[in-house]
Amino acid sequence: MNRRNILWTAVSTLGTALGAALGASRAKAATETGSTDKLKVVYHLSDAEKVNFVLGNIQNHIDGVGGPEHVTIALVIHGPALKAFHAGQANPDLSKRVGEFSKDGVELAACGNTMKAQNVSLKELLPGFVSAEKGGVVRLAELQSQGYLYLRP
Repeated sequence: MNRRNILWTAVSTLGTALGAALGASRAKAATETGSTDKLKVVYHLSDAEKVNFVLGNIQNHIDGVGGPEHVTIALVIHGPALKAFHAGQANPDLSKRVGEFSKDGVELAACGNTMKAQNVSLKELLPGFVSAEKGGVVRLAELQSQGYLYLRP
């Protein structure tokens, strides 16, 4: 083997070893960081036909991470989906689920613009809701700027 090949083999081996060490270090750091930092997720709901699906996704998310203490979740609702959360129209199962999410610390934000369009006040929604006064899409952007991951099932 000539000197050039020997040198190339040595450099390649060293590069591979350094790459593996760096990769292992990053993986360890990500695991350690992930165990102490709570993931922040915002679910976006506007389609009336997806209400139960999205609520199921949120429950699966909470269960999948081992409970509400391991994740921070917000649900931003606007458009036709908000009608399902009117206290006078909500079915008992939906009311129960929303109550449990509220107790678990899930932020339930109703779009202020949709509330006006549907002529409904915060008092007329299921308990636990807050108003996204500037609008649902504005609240989504605010949460994303705070590091929330965006999910729209």
